[in-house]
Amino acid sequence: MQTKPLSLSQVLICGAAIVTLSMGIRHGFGLWLQPITQAQGWGRQEFAFAMAIQNLAWGFMGIFAGMVADKFGAFRVITVGAVIYSVGLLGMAWATDPWVFALFTGVIIGTAQAGTTYAVIYGVIGRNVPAERRSWAMGVAAAAGSFGQFLMVPVEGMLISQTGWQTALVILAAAALLIVPLAWGLREPALQGSGPVKRDQTIAQALQEAFRYPSFQLLMAGYFVCGFQVVFIGVHMPSYLKDHGLAPQVASYALALIGLFNVFGTYIAGSLGQKMAKKNILASIYAARSVAIVVFLIAPLTPTSVYIFSAIMGLLWLSTVPPTNAAVAQIFGVAHLSMLSGFIFFSHQIGSFMGVWLGGYLYDKTGSYDMVWYLAIALGVFAALVNLPVRESPIVRKTPQAA
Repeated sequence: MQTKPLSLSQVLICGAAIVTLSMGIRHGFGLWLQPITQAQGWGRQEFAFAMAIQNLAWGFMGIFAGMVADKFGAFRVITVGAVIYSVGLLGMAWATDPWVFALFTGVIIGTAQAGTTYAVIYGVIGRNVPAERRSWAMGVAAAAGSFGQFLMVPVEGMLISQTGWQTALVILAAAALLIVPLAWGLREPALQGSGPVKRDQTIAQALQEAFRYPSFQLLMAGYFVCGFQVVFIGVHMPSYLKDHGLAPQVASYALALIGLFNVFGTYIAGSLGQKMAKKNILASIYAARSVAIVVFLIAPLTPTSVYIFSAIMGLLWLSTVPPTNAAVAQIFGVAHLSMLSGFIFFSHQIGSFMGVWLGGYLYDKTGSYDMVWYLAIALGVFAALVNLPVRESPIVRKTPQAA
């Protein structure tokens, strides 16, 4: 695709910094649930609906962001995404109507995240990092997103307490614009010309091939569960803990611990993906999540039990990301990697939509999160089972394609 790829250090430093900012801001949104709903006089369902729309928009628009990034490079997509992110955060701060709030928090921020997170960054990694180091490099990028959670969530909690929730969002809107200069480091020379790069497969052919391949469908099914579990926990656990009488800072520390331990979890998963079958890694992660949730619900709820649960979930949090995307690259090659990763991620975000929305809906209906916790356990078992039959070997084509 290009004779001289970007250096590994340049790709990882710029890509990791972008994911740190984008995902770091996003991971703290659960801290705004109670301040915003109390200030606006809304139920939790209104906030949860906006977050659900955000996840759905993120997944849906990620498909198109991936298509554009595969053809014209990630730089333009990331730059536009950063500007839109800033606009969405400002709208989130000042919207007073639930539907306007859903527009900015849901549609606009979701669209921005599609252009500034994993699918686009992983496309750059796939095109510029040799296959023998690809899973590891994806693990480094995912670990950066986790570090962003560890770094940003306590900062966001502090901003809310010291400046108020609206001013905190304005500050984050300014921080999102720092992504623009970082995107310059991901300009790929061969993708900066007057037109798209020629490929042996058209978009339609690549999609037809992927959706006819059972392993692609199984990866999508597993990623649906991933989205359901992590977004339900990330958005609703702070309120769940406060409902049970724990101090507000426990939730902030819990989310930060998830981010800290996920730095290690994603890096380990990416590294193991170079040595082990990725399907086995994924099945183990999903099964372990279900076990962790069961123990968390059975054990007495104390700050200590919350921190232990958060550390364990952190190891499993986004550790599905490197092996899933590396498996897609291994099966189909990297020519359409951002787009195919976008479709996989769309399934993740449908799960995210269901997890965050059901959390708010069932809480408002029953006064409890119990039903959603139980569903998260059952889905984890399902995801572990569907990943086991995945075939990771490169697909055989009649015509060669750059991989």
